[in-house]
Amino acid sequence: QVQLVESGGGSVQDGGSLTLSCVPTGGILSIKALGWYRQAPGNERELVALKPTRGSTTYADFVKGRFTISREIAGAKNTVYLRMNSLKPEDTAVYYCYGEFWDPRPGAPPYDRWGQGTQVTVSS
Repeated sequence: QVQLVESGGGSVQDGGSLTLSCVPTGGILSIKALGWYRQAPGNERELVALKPTRGSTTYADFVKGRFTISREIAGAKNTVYLRMNSLKPEDTAVYYCYGEFWDPRPGAPPYDRWGQGTQVTVSS
């Protein structure tokens, strides 16, 4: 069973920084992409950043220049980070790790999983 285990988050003041991390677990995984989404109260879940194993990284316009997504590979362990600088009150949301994985069965489409979410609160 594939799971995404998140850590980080918390409360900071306007202009502060936080780093989120996420580790996919559940056996040998073939990762298509890892990323982060967020959802503020009353809003839909929205993309923050997505880092494919192959291809270009995508950032939402509202985080360009402030947030950085990175991925660390240590043996079989993959960790995806979201470094958030210059945080603003409007960045307050629950942040979700997202993973898309290749299914090893012939002809099967990729599948995705979500982390449990971690709260980020930025106060003015």
